[in-house]
Amino acid sequence: MPFLFLLVIPVVIILFVIIVYNTLAAKRANVQNAFAGIDVQLKKRCDLVPNLVSSVKAYMKHESGTLEKLTDLRTRAAAATDPAERLALDKELSGALKGLMVQVEAYPDLKASANVEQLQRSLNEIEEQISASRRAYNAAVTEYNLAIRIFPNNLLAGMFGYTESPLFEAAPEDRANPNVGDLFNK
Repeated sequence: MPFLFLLVIPVVIILFVIIVYNTLAAKRANVQNAFAGIDVQLKKRCDLVPNLVSSVKAYMKHESGTLEKLTDLRTRAAAATDPAERLALDKELSGALKGLMVQVEAYPDLKASANVEQLQRSLNEIEEQISASRRAYNAAVTEYNLAIRIFPNNLLAGMFGYTESPLFEAAPEDRANPNVGDLFNK
């Protein structure tokens, strides 16, 4: 009987470690998969940018700096391999695209162009998909981070090199309340 007891304890401990390790590995894979979902949507947006730029280029000769910045950001975002850099460039690209859409409003001929209108609809749809992907990413990160923090997983997580992943957070300017009065005064 004591011999059996001494044999069962190590087996239970080994099984526990295997279960915790596999659970954490699966949750980390879910985080990576969710980030890849964001990346797919960002790639779709980057693919749309050249079409948008070429459609508005003829009308917006005076805003060539905006178009050049947008093209440069798209190129850098497409080449970025580091997730943090990719998210930072995504924020910059989002801001530049918002600025471009505001400028499009100042050109009635451009605003009425069916091509630009279709590109704006596509861009809006992609932005919605990016937003949904970010929510899915944050849900996966929250679940993973929680699994790392809870006892007894936290004892093994550090030993296996599991560290917390950052949540996607909106930029401070995206958190500010818009002044609706300014929108109507334009």
